[in-house]
Amino acid sequence: VQLQACGGGLVQPGGSLRLSCVASGFTFDDYAIGWFRQTPGKGREGVSCVSRSGDTTYYQDSVKGRFTISRDNAKNTAYLQMNSLKPEDSAVYYCATSRWNLPGLSPSVYDSWGRGTQVTVSS
Repeated sequence: VQLQACGGGLVQPGGSLRLSCVASGFTFDDYAIGWFRQTPGKGREGVSCVSRSGDTTYYQDSVKGRFTISRDNAKNTAYLQMNSLKPEDSAVYYCATSRWNLPGLSPSVYDSWGRGTQVTVSS
């Protein structure tokens, strides 16, 4: 199983970024995908997850209405569209797989993790 998150960068408050999670080495649509973020000194927190087929999504309250998770199973890729970014969204973002169809946002139910991508929101 290989996962690679990409698309991070430096953006001003109010700006947008789209993260991608590119997967290989497994049957992508057998797994739900979650996005997590982590800042220095803090644990990894769940941001959003999407079911195997992509028809069900779940968001942390602080990102509802600003972030949109999606997936393209034909491309073995999941996305996290982040709009109206705030400085508190700054973190390293990771994607992960779960065998549960609707795993929620607890890191403990995710099996495999990719390398993260840094998102910095600053003026």
